[in-house]
Amino acid sequence: MVIPFLSLYLTDARDFSLSQVGWIMSAFGLGSVVGGYLGGVLNDKIGAYKTIILSLSSSGILFIVLQYMEQFWSISVVVFFVMLCADSFRPAMFVALKAYSKPSNQTRSVTLIRLAINLGFALGPAVGGFLIYQLGYGSLFWVDGITCLSAMLLFVWALNPKRSTVQQETKESGGKSAYKDGPYLVFCLGMIVFAFAFMQYFSTVPIYYRDGYQLSEEMIGLILGFNGFLVFLVEMPLIKWLEQYPKRQAQFISFGFFLLLGSFAVFNIMHHMSMLWIGIILMSFAEMLVFPFSNTYAMDRAKRGAMGQYMALYSMAFSVSHILAHNSGMQMIEAFDFPRTWWIFAGLSALGMLIFWYMHQLNKKDQSAQDAKIAQTLN
Repeated sequence: MVIPFLSLYLTDARDFSLSQVGWIMSAFGLGSVVGGYLGGVLNDKIGAYKTIILSLSSSGILFIVLQYMEQFWSISVVVFFVMLCADSFRPAMFVALKAYSKPSNQTRSVTLIRLAINLGFALGPAVGGFLIYQLGYGSLFWVDGITCLSAMLLFVWALNPKRSTVQQETKESGGKSAYKDGPYLVFCLGMIVFAFAFMQYFSTVPIYYRDGYQLSEEMIGLILGFNGFLVFLVEMPLIKWLEQYPKRQAQFISFGFFLLLGSFAVFNIMHHMSMLWIGIILMSFAEMLVFPFSNTYAMDRAKRGAMGQYMALYSMAFSVSHILAHNSGMQMIEAFDFPRTWWIFAGLSALGMLIFWYMHQLNKKDQSAQDAKIAQTLN
């Protein structure tokens, strides 16, 4: 609830300028980077289960604390620690998936987790907009904090502290470093580019809804909530159908970039409410293609080395984007205007398509080299 409305909260309730909001969102991103790295380290030290419990409990408390911060620096510091705690969840979640899910269900397991997240995101902004309208911004922080703590209690009650066998598998395989895996690093660069553009829907785009169309927070929440509702309805059957083509992951991801490009371009076609709905639909389908298949690629690639390290890098790709994306978007709007800003992010999406085409070529070379090595061993 808090994240989609954070930029509006900071400008409306705290009277910060767009430039100040941009720097606070950079603190948000920096905390996310550190949290992603810390989540990978904690996972390898204490296991996924304990990392998840620690992340949910600490972030729940900090969400409640955040509403009481009033000054620029105090908000920046607390936002940093909120995201540090919250995003340590991500690497552990993916590692836990290996413990609680069968290997044959891996892609659909990722999709099911995303389905749960998007069901929450369908309700979160819609309910959040209603709460702001009825009770003010403070109610968001209480509800977000309490739901994090409730999720922690649900994990404790419902799940055994099961440990993944990934650490043992890593020792047996030799544990290749993710930082020396060329195609995987290019993949992470592509995800940084995607997240850089995608995250505008949770910072600058809501401001565009408000300033460009004079929409209320309640209406903004409904539009953003439609994204989660659409993903909840469509993603599971879509992924099940696309799984018939396992060798086309890179193409599906690239097409997701193309749809994201279109979601920004439609804002500049005409000034009409229908463009906002078309944009959110295109963004939703981009998300449905990019996230499940990128998650699966990362986990498949992680079999070469330490799962925590690979999944931490994957999570940190989004965190790096948090540092740059929100701040850059705010600065662009102040320096230029909304239309030129949307063209810039459309162009960035096109760059992402090229990066994934290059990654696909590297993967083919890497696979050929591995096949040749296996053939030589057999001979």
